[in-house]
This record gives sequence, C-alpha cells and structure tokens, in this order.
Amino acid sequence: MRHVTVGRVLVAAFGLSLCCVSGNALVVRAQSPKAAPAPPKMTYAFELHATVAAPTELGQVANGRRRIIDITGGTVEGQIKGKVRPGGADWQIVRADGFTELDTRYTIETDKGQLIYVQNPGVRTAAPDVMKKLLAGELVDPALVYFRTQPKFETSAPELQWITRSLFVGMGERYPSEVVIRFYRVE
Repeated sequence: MRHVTVGRVLVAAFGLSLCCVSGNALVVRAQSPKAAPAPPKMTYAFELHATVAAPTELGQVANGRRRIIDITGGTVEGQIKGKVRPGGADWQIVRADGFTELDTRYTIETDKGQLIYVQNPGVRTAAPDVMKKLLAGELVDPALVYFRTQPKFETSAPELQWITRSLFVGMGERYPSEVVIRFYRVE
C-alpha cells in the first residue's frame, strides 16, 4: 500500500486517479487491483478433414514465397455434417523463417445439400527445422506446430445462420496429403 498526500491529508491508496483543479489534487476514483476477467468459453463445433494436392510453387513475391495448395475434397463431422467440395485452395505466403500466412477458401456441402462458403485465414509456425520438414511435405508431430485460423462462414440456409453470427477459432494439423481443422465457437 502506498500513501498519497492530497492537500494536507495523508491518504492510504490502492491506486488513485488524480486530477488537478486550481492547483489542488482531487481524488476522482479509487482503483483496487483486479484479477483478469475469465477468458471466453469455447465450444467444439465440428471437425474438417480436407484432402489437398501437392503445392504449386509460384516462387518469391513481394511478401515472401507464394504457394497455392488446391483442396480436392474432404469431410465434415460434428454439429455440421457433410463434405468439402473440390475447388477450393489455400493461397499461402511463406516468409524466410518459415512463418506461413494462410488464406484458405472453400465450400462445404452439408448432408442436406446446403452450401457454406468458408473463408479461413490463419497462421502456421514452428521451430525452423520443423517448418522445413512440414513445408517439404514430410510428416511432423502436430503438437510441434502452432496452426490457428479465424474462419468466417456464409450460407443462405436458415437453420445454419448461427455459424454466420458467431466467432470461431480453428485449430489445425497439417499432414502430407490432408489438413485437419477443429472448429470451436467462441461463446
């Protein structure tokens, strides 16, 4: 605890906001230390398995090395069930240290025939030796790689509007011919 003199009065303060009015200190409000608020709850929503083609290397561009990875299909299980339609892709920028910026776009078709457009930007990084293996298409332990996404969903299906009005976090794993992403809804 610290002590502050306000005018001629000694005040024990936990943290004071002070302002001056005509040269005199005035206590506006007392602040006590607060614990950080609880983090938001996340609820598991669904898991996506996307099959992918070998990367197309465009080479060095202004922001790094450009790679395009075509999505050839896949499955979705959980609160949404269906398939990943062929035709999407991940347009990546790989920096010199291996840090990868992801710009992934694809379409999900539910088992009821509803279409969901997914725009799923993200990041992927790991120790340099792990990233080198991952980018070479080798199998690496997913626990060694930080792979997160920020998906945004669009659909005209009335019963799926909850996914367009919620925030999600994706936790990804990259395998030689498949990407697995688990989507969690931020409550």
